[in-house]
Amino acid sequence: MKRILALILAGGKGVRLDPLTRDRAKPAVPFGGVYRIIDFTLSNCINSSLRQMLVLTQYKAASLDRHINLGWRFLCRELDEFIDILPPQQRIDEHWYRGTADAVYQNIYNIERYGPDYIVILSGDHIYKMDYSELIREHIHAEADVTIGCSPVPLAEGDQFGIMHIDSQHRVLEFKEKPQHPDPMPDDQARCLASMGIYVFNAEFLYDQLIHDAGQSDSQHDFGKNVIPSLIGSHSVRAFPFRDKNSGRSRYWRDVGTLDAYYEANMDLVAVHPELNLYDQSWPIRTYQPQSPPPKFVFADSGTQNPRLGQALDSLVCSGCIVSGGQVRRSVLAPNVRVNSWANVEDSILFDGVNIGRHAKIRRAIIDKGVSVPEGMEIGYDLDLDRSRNFTVSDSGIVVIAKTDGFDMAEPSDAWRSGYSDRE
Repeated sequence: MKRILALILAGGKGVRLDPLTRDRAKPAVPFGGVYRIIDFTLSNCINSSLRQMLVLTQYKAASLDRHINLGWRFLCRELDEFIDILPPQQRIDEHWYRGTADAVYQNIYNIERYGPDYIVILSGDHIYKMDYSELIREHIHAEADVTIGCSPVPLAEGDQFGIMHIDSQHRVLEFKEKPQHPDPMPDDQARCLASMGIYVFNAEFLYDQLIHDAGQSDSQHDFGKNVIPSLIGSHSVRAFPFRDKNSGRSRYWRDVGTLDAYYEANMDLVAVHPELNLYDQSWPIRTYQPQSPPPKFVFADSGTQNPRLGQALDSLVCSGCIVSGGQVRRSVLAPNVRVNSWANVEDSILFDGVNIGRHAKIRRAIIDKGVSVPEGMEIGYDLDLDRSRNFTVSDSGIVVIAKTDGFDMAEPSDAWRSGYSDRE
């Protein structure tokens, strides 16, 4: 394969994911217990034999930079393999990135230094597994100027995406960014064809288009809004329908841009047969893994009148967790979570270091890192009460508790640090 450079756009604010993005960029939001969202795009690149990557950051990128430096520095620079982080440099003008196309345009100097023949532009905030080499080969074989990865989405969600119409030869006939009333696919009236924000460009062609777009005063300097629509009809713009790596049929791709979409994608993982298979050893999802002990489940006093059962069912439980006499169902527990005696956690996502006090009840909630839930507190049972506590409640009733929402943030007890069980 010729010289391919992957550009990963990772500077988005993720406003609709607030409060999870108050202190971190959207691609750095934890997902599935041990991962960050960007791990899926980076893993796709590695598994697709793309080993030259530039990550373009901007908004609150400290945790993202730290994560990449801790978990993604295994490539060999001497073999011309790298993952380089490019923060905004204002090399071309004094503006921060004004759109996805402008983010790439402001880094043309750095991109040209690598001398790529083709450039793959990817979003760092989607959950999926995809072999980009198939997309690139199709682009080269078709002699296209640009190829766009696409996937069907429900018609009701079409106003959140760039919507495409293609012919039987996969040529793009129309492209509208976030139309208010998207048109359905001809053979599926319930869905429309959405751009995945994945583009393959011939390098020189991309440079020309970015320079042209930069000179347009009425442009928002965005690929979906400006660059791609301007090419339809005058250049070879092709679509690449996405096929899931595991099944070859179903297409698992999630834009986790809202709290509800983020929650649902995490809950997909606890299904008996999840569409997104994290256990596929032929397509590993890599991340940074700290040194932590195995998860621990203690107390089995099922014969008592008020039993203390430490168990988790239909859940993901990561290293360092202690389920100490509490019950966990259909939930995702990140590393170092503790669930104390008689607590009940169901249909929830707990980030690193969360501590659930005795007799607390948590339902349909997302709790950010380090939050300590007081003994006996109920979350997710009375949404009006949760709103009065200034917790965020999503459209579908998911309660989200930020790191700074006022709970006791005291140091954990000696029992917690030592790994002992929750004692009387």
